[in-house]
Amino acid sequence: MVDLLVIGGLGVDVRVRVPALPLPAADSHTVEPIELRIGNTGAGVALAARALGLRVLVVDTLGTDPAGDVVRAALTRAGVPALLAENPGGTRRSVNLVDPGGRRTSLYDPRPWRGDPPFSAAQVGDLVRDAQHVHVSIMDWVVPLLPAVRAALPAGVTLTTDLHDWDGENPYHLPFAEVADLILVSGVRLDGRAPAVAGTLAPRTVVVTRGADSADLYPGDGSSVPVPPAAPPGPVVDSNGAGDAFVAGLVAGRLRDRPLAEAARYAARVAAAACTHDGMEYPAGLLPTG
Repeated sequence: MVDLLVIGGLGVDVRVRVPALPLPAADSHTVEPIELRIGNTGAGVALAARALGLRVLVVDTLGTDPAGDVVRAALTRAGVPALLAENPGGTRRSVNLVDPGGRRTSLYDPRPWRGDPPFSAAQVGDLVRDAQHVHVSIMDWVVPLLPAVRAALPAGVTLTTDLHDWDGENPYHLPFAEVADLILVSGVRLDGRAPAVAGTLAPRTVVVTRGADSADLYPGDGSSVPVPPAAPPGPVVDSNGAGDAFVAGLVAGRLRDRPLAEAARYAARVAAAACTHDGMEYPAGLLPTG
């Protein structure tokens, strides 16, 4: 039995510190050493959850390439077991441009999956039945398996997904939203439409995250609850992965029987602490466990 099963979302991040965002026009910029390290959304959720003391299992595809080796080594260091299938197209990767204040913009290379899913419905179903919580990343190979994931979900076990910067209309995201109990989505493209979009997803619970401005919680009954921002415990150095740390904090809070609004406030503290660390491999004691 694991506390959290993370389905999909492993990759590497190429982190580049830049003088400003948007990047000033120039033929070249001299930057700090460019780092290649574990990244992408599933890794962020898994590593933060492990740092919070949860037992985590990750299921995904990776390439047999140097980028995949970076991911495997980081998961081993963190004590996160993984069931991995080879992606002939290689390991997903992102280039993250980070400004001096820790704000970032990401260029994402998804390395699309070709062909039938890398795992059978029976394999994934067995893993789902052995988990206290399931988090599904919006990876292409997962889509055909979503009905099997939902069907295998034990009574009382919650399924979450993060739609990231969904605009409220892109049909790619809808199958993930339809199988979830709790949906996270960035407010960056929703603007004032967030309440209406959350209403279309009811009775599911929706959390609209707003970066440093924290989040709004929509329990699915037509009401909304603001989640106040949390002060980082130190200087902000890298906001990449903060949303994934929020997910991990929300899951940990709910698994520890905190009411939803309280779990969301705790998640905001976890995300704020994550911003004070460079990368997703969090040192012991950095993320608040209480």
